[in-house]
Amino acid sequence: MLKPSVQLRLGQSLTMTPQLQQAIRLLQLSTLELQAQIQETLETNPMLESVEGEAESTEPDHTSGASDSAPNGEAAPELEGLPGPDERGAGEDIPEDLPVDSNWEDIYDVAPLGASGNRPEYEGRDLFENQSGAGESLREHLMWQLNLMHMSEEDRAIAMALVDAISEDGYLTEPMESIQASLSGDMEMDLPVEEIEAVLHLVQQLDPVGSGARDLSECLLIQLRQLPADTRWLNEAKLLVRDHLESLGSRDYRQLTRALHVGEHELQQIISLIRGLNPRPGTLISNDTPQYVIPDVFVRRHEGRWQVELNPDIAPRLRVNPLYASFVRRADSSQDNVYMRNHLQEARWFIKSLQSRNETLLRVASAIVEQQRGFLEHGEEAMKPLVLRDIAEQLDMHESTISRVTTQKYMHTPRGIFEFKYFFSSHVGTADGGECSATAIRAMIRKLISEEPCGKPMSDSKIAAILVERGIHVARRTVAKYREGMAIPPSNERKRLV
Repeated sequence: MLKPSVQLRLGQSLTMTPQLQQAIRLLQLSTLELQAQIQETLETNPMLESVEGEAESTEPDHTSGASDSAPNGEAAPELEGLPGPDERGAGEDIPEDLPVDSNWEDIYDVAPLGASGNRPEYEGRDLFENQSGAGESLREHLMWQLNLMHMSEEDRAIAMALVDAISEDGYLTEPMESIQASLSGDMEMDLPVEEIEAVLHLVQQLDPVGSGARDLSECLLIQLRQLPADTRWLNEAKLLVRDHLESLGSRDYRQLTRALHVGEHELQQIISLIRGLNPRPGTLISNDTPQYVIPDVFVRRHEGRWQVELNPDIAPRLRVNPLYASFVRRADSSQDNVYMRNHLQEARWFIKSLQSRNETLLRVASAIVEQQRGFLEHGEEAMKPLVLRDIAEQLDMHESTISRVTTQKYMHTPRGIFEFKYFFSSHVGTADGGECSATAIRAMIRKLISEEPCGKPMSDSKIAAILVERGIHVARRTVAKYREGMAIPPSNERKRLV
């Protein structure tokens, strides 16, 4: 028979406190997500405020050296601090009863306008620069042109149905029979295909020219017909596009010279004329807004040493509002005091989490720069093999933490802006027992292909043999995989006329 009993057990367990959860969540946020999170916290927590103006005595040193003597970048920013109360607006007395016709300038000192009517800080700048907005789509662009044209209601309905069937690349995606059936049902009359094709020819002349084409050959032909009649090799280019486009795609230049009755030099000029056309005219009208990358750290070379600095503009400096913090009383348990005390604690946790995030980001970036100094000095071919475990062991951190830090974080270097993940790659063994980075191998393959003869490109087997001669043991299929990953076509498609 079972009897209830009380037992005491001792053990250790890791508890995910709210502070730790918040620190982990901030660590994996990108720069834009972090800015949005900070703004949201500022709006919801009255105890938290941003510090504006010049750096004060609590300004941290956001710099870390990456050299032989300072590998780990121990310098870390200290964001938490309670400077004196903000003196903005001190001494300003605004009268309660203002005249009805009073202006802003009557109360506050306003800087004079510049010659162009702007403030001095905006003088000489384009106020609309970098202002992102929804761009115009291809359909809207074509519809705008149709509204400016005089045509019958029947032709306008056909043109609108055709525009609706055009993809963003500019090609007609539906067969004429489907469009005819749809229009016949809507207009309750039988429309011949010839009438729809007549309106289609009109749509194909709209900007961008070639929109509404049913295939690549028709798209290129439409653009060739827009060229002046005296354009050299125009007739031969039309013949090639209309009847021999497959031979051009397979780079069968012997077949093309026989079909067009021209030599290799003349064929090269014909192909150059065709290459000047746009096979995807719809992409000229794009509604995609540009996505800007904001670097989290800057890497600079100073006096022979590589230095890593946090980007001071990615997030505002925060502090606890000293005025509101002075209202909190320890012994008071009223509802208002508990509210302020809770928000004060949350504000301190948030600042501490930001400090931890910046510390970790700076340490990881400094460790990466130390490992990949060869890339910064000599380029991709000097990239070393590196995995997350290497950085985790060097900094005595967990591999998952390194993964969070390196995701959607960017580093500004003299060679460009790269995501932290870019510096990590697998390795391939070398003849002397060493290791070579996959990124370096891809750079070597790209360089070999760029230097190959135009009329006799190298096969994957030949490239693999050259790499083996250099002491890098890679198989042909590995070369093919790296080549395809870089969107480089095979050797039979890389053949070009001299």
